[in-house]
Amino acid sequence: MNYISTRGGAEPLTFSEALLEGLAPDGGLAVPAALPEVDGETLERWRALTYPQLATEVIGLFATDIPREDLARMVAAAYEPFPAEVVPLRRIGEGIELVGLSEGPTLAFKDLAMQFLGQVLEYTLERRGAVLNVLGATSGDTGSAAEHALRGKERIAVFMLSPQGRMSAFQRAQMFSLNDPHIHNIAIDGVFDDCQNLVKQLAGDLQFKREHSLGAVNSINLARITAQVVYYFWAWLRATDAGGWTELSFTVPSGNFGNILSGFYARQMGLPIRRLVLATNENNVLDEFFRTGIYRPRGAAETLATSSPSMDISKASNLERFIFELAGRDAARVLAAWRELEGGSFDFSSEQPRFAEEFGLVSGTSTHADRLATIRSVHEASGDIIDPHTADGVKVAREYVEPGVPMLVLETAKPQKFAETIREAIGVDLELSPELGEMMAAPQHVVEMANDARALQDYIASSALRQVVQ
Repeated sequence: MNYISTRGGAEPLTFSEALLEGLAPDGGLAVPAALPEVDGETLERWRALTYPQLATEVIGLFATDIPREDLARMVAAAYEPFPAEVVPLRRIGEGIELVGLSEGPTLAFKDLAMQFLGQVLEYTLERRGAVLNVLGATSGDTGSAAEHALRGKERIAVFMLSPQGRMSAFQRAQMFSLNDPHIHNIAIDGVFDDCQNLVKQLAGDLQFKREHSLGAVNSINLARITAQVVYYFWAWLRATDAGGWTELSFTVPSGNFGNILSGFYARQMGLPIRRLVLATNENNVLDEFFRTGIYRPRGAAETLATSSPSMDISKASNLERFIFELAGRDAARVLAAWRELEGGSFDFSSEQPRFAEEFGLVSGTSTHADRLATIRSVHEASGDIIDPHTADGVKVAREYVEPGVPMLVLETAKPQKFAETIREAIGVDLELSPELGEMMAAPQHVVEMANDARALQDYIASSALRQVVQ
């Protein structure tokens, strides 16, 4: 399978080439030249597989240039740190099940893709005799998941941007406590969108990108998206009976549109998904878009700091991949939309009815008060304690539950990562394991920097890997 750019100005790439490229040279994102299709017979054959076995099958549909035995070995290594079930499902009442995506090393859903990405990046770089300097931006969980997946890998250095003062104390400790010469934490004076803009600006400087071997692990990296497709298939197979063709709905807390894009791809591949419900917090640019068809990102001053900080995003990178499909894979229309966006917005309101009718996409917004009430009600009803982002998902999911249609909500993180909000909601102080307590108390390693592309370039130029370690 080959990969093309959403903006039509790049040569087709293999999976391994797209893996290392990150942002396409024309500024677009890599997408499959054609999505693979999965029929009912294949789904039933997959029902008995373990999670690593299923991941090998699903990712293998995308990574066709990697020998299957090598892929299976990497997938097995990626999910070795997880419990045997990897992704458990549990009911919380009201026709809702949680899909447990936070069983990995950093207690967040990003681990499921990042652990695989770490394996496949190392594999690809070894075969090319190359190095990669990963430049990423995080609003909370991506950074720690990437750093824990990539630390100790000789051919990879990580430069992770985060917004100063915008993450939880746990999230900061999980990143900044790592003491690795190839892990560089950079706190930017701004919001997540400023960090993301810097990543795109440096990736768009093709000379700098090539000279310093820059790559990406944000969800602009298609390998992240394809690895996340797996758990939609897994959840459907676990929540349905053998031989049935049951439609399910999924609710996905979303800021950068990567997690729900994976569900969109799964649905386009043939998985029987009735609705994909997008849940936002107060930074509800995506909810506004799916309700109106008008995409109007907000500036840094209008991007609110909320109690679900990983979703404090106003410019969703992965929306471009959806627009590409909405526009009939017409790269010229995508390019025109992003040129229009330079004026502050673009308008697809004439296409808005298709969002739900053709693609099953609907949306809703949750507030701080909603989060607290949802955490409280779930705890009272089931004894479960959910994190604030998952609470956003449950709140919006309740608005779309239909009789006879199971609703699955993607859990995003363990509640321990957001102890202050849990305490506010239910008056409980969550205990940390001795290991996590040590992490919280450990010295932190971070460089503070202005929102300045030149300063960032200078820092990377002085610290980047330049040759293969012998």
